[in-house]
Amino acid sequence: MSRFINEQDYFHGKADSAGVLLVNLGTPDAPDAPSLRRYLNEFLSDPRVVEIPRLVWYPILNLAILPKRPAASAEKYKKIWTEQGSPLLSISRQQQAAIQKELERRFQGPMKVELAMRYGNPSIRNSLLKLKAEGVRRLLILPLYPQYCAATTATSFDATFKELQRWRWMPELRTVTHYHDHPGYIEALAQSLFEYWNKNLRGEVLVMSFHGIPKRNLTQGDPYYCECQKTARLLAENLNLRPNEYRVTFQSRFGKAEWLQPYTDKTLEALPKEGVKSVDVICPGFAADCLETLEEIQLENKEVFLQAGGQQYQYVPALNTSYRHIQMLCDVIQQHTQGWAETSPDWNGQTLQKQAELTQKRAQDQGAKP
Repeated sequence: MSRFINEQDYFHGKADSAGVLLVNLGTPDAPDAPSLRRYLNEFLSDPRVVEIPRLVWYPILNLAILPKRPAASAEKYKKIWTEQGSPLLSISRQQQAAIQKELERRFQGPMKVELAMRYGNPSIRNSLLKLKAEGVRRLLILPLYPQYCAATTATSFDATFKELQRWRWMPELRTVTHYHDHPGYIEALAQSLFEYWNKNLRGEVLVMSFHGIPKRNLTQGDPYYCECQKTARLLAENLNLRPNEYRVTFQSRFGKAEWLQPYTDKTLEALPKEGVKSVDVICPGFAADCLETLEEIQLENKEVFLQAGGQQYQYVPALNTSYRHIQMLCDVIQQHTQGWAETSPDWNGQTLQKQAELTQKRAQDQGAKP
């Protein structure tokens, strides 16, 4: 049996198009223990996520983590689950639709946009097959992680390339590895804060909380920490913040190893002792609100700050489907798809259709099946 997917729907002269695969981390199908077990097993089995030898890690995962953690994680998800389901998936779907609409406005030719999750559904495999069915022959992979990290960006590429290994005819590929210092991204973050402060009393200190990774990853060459710091510096400069008016921290540590510091929860616990009674927290590394922002930051860390003596704690939502965010993402797509026929102002569907018909006739003259 062939290892490759058969091109059963292929025929000479078939119209082709360009496509964009948006990739985010993932979400369980439901806020219950069985769904979390499937999700966590897939997530924590990824060697990009946990860089521990498999012979050491798998017993820990299967005997210590998976028997207990899914139930605890399910309770956390229940706190943020909505009528539309997972917030991350719901928001990501809205982002997909908004980006599709904006690209149709910008480009003459067809540019198909699909959403995939690295872990869970919709899977990268199924979303790629949808793009394939749409005739996508030029594909841009856009992981929705502003800062590059092997455990997020690289593993998204891994899963995409693994699926494409099954294709007999691979599309032309382009990738976006990061956009942590894109001017539109920094401006979108700044404007989200200005708009929030126009409606709410501004805190004394702005905490910029990024997802953490083991410190060992930094020393072995992962640029994530440096890109987080650059994002924070550019945002602070845009906001004209003095050094004492903001903190850069890292959240969501897991296990006993040292992770990137300072830790978000420890920082929030210490600030009231330094005389800071009000804080605003923003998470610039998340393109959409999810468990780590809505439960960990908005709920858990608020309790940490208030119990330590703080008086006012405000979480500033992720960029989600804000106008500037969608425009910025489309700017990134437009930048990385330059030269493709669909992006040309001279694109003409009728001309391409005539060319396709001519191609089909020539192939049939050479013996191809109709």
